[in-house]
Formats: sequence, C-alpha cells, structure tokens
Amino acid sequence: MFRILVLNGPNLNMLGIREPGVYGSESLSDIEKRLNKLAEQEEIELAFYQSNHEGALIDKIHEAHGSCDGILINPGALTHYSYALRDALTSVSIPTVEIHLSNIHSREEFRRHSVIAPVAVGQIAGFGSYGYDMGLMAVKRHLQQK
Repeated sequence: MFRILVLNGPNLNMLGIREPGVYGSESLSDIEKRLNKLAEQEEIELAFYQSNHEGALIDKIHEAHGSCDGILINPGALTHYSYALRDALTSVSIPTVEIHLSNIHSREEFRRHSVIAPVAVGQIAGFGSYGYDMGLMAVKRHLQQK
C-alpha cells in the first residue's frame, strides 16, 4: 500500500467560494472525500494538508521524508515563485505530481511559469477537481514502475 501526501497551498481552503467560474464549485472537503473513495479502491493511504503559509507546507514536506511514497501538490500561487517549496521537494526526493484546477498555461502571463514543474514527475492542469484523481493515479503508476 502506498502512502501519498496531498498538499494544498494558499487560498485552496476557499474552493467553492473563490471564483467558481475559474476554480469550480466544489469545496476542498468535497475533493478530499472523493479522493479518499478513489484511494480506498486503489489501496492507497492518503494524508491531507492545506496551509496558507509557505513554511508550514515546507514542514509537511520534510515530515513526509521516510513516511510517504508520493506527494500530490497544488501549490496555488506559490507555484510561480517559491524556490523554498521547490527546494523542500528536491531535498526529500519523493515523487511529486503538481496539480492545478485551471489551465495555468492559458491564464495571465505570471501564472504560466511553474518553479515546481521541473522537479515534479509531471504536471496536470486544467481539468478542474478531476485533476486530483488524475494526479493520484499518475503518482501510483509512477511508484509501481519504479
């Protein structure tokens, strides 16, 4: 059984309220419930964490070292500038899939660049909350092929 950490960055606690036309109407809790059902079917153990604070997310990544097999991360706005988050991911060497609800590559110029993507196994963007399901299956497949 794989253990996967699902990390959500700034403002993702406001899903369902914040710009539903861009981010959808599901809450983060709704997404977590659905993802838990999928994980149970796939025999994956999930741990969820959301924070609006970069350092708290970094601490969770460090804590995952030796206890988690993979990470799903939606870094929110930290995607575009957090070299500290990127360094935390590289320091633990845990396969990571970056996910975004919206297609960051078709949005404002500043959202099109990710400092996380180069250190991730892959990036899923633009499929709404279904991207979490896709990311979970992608990290599972990656771990199985290792």
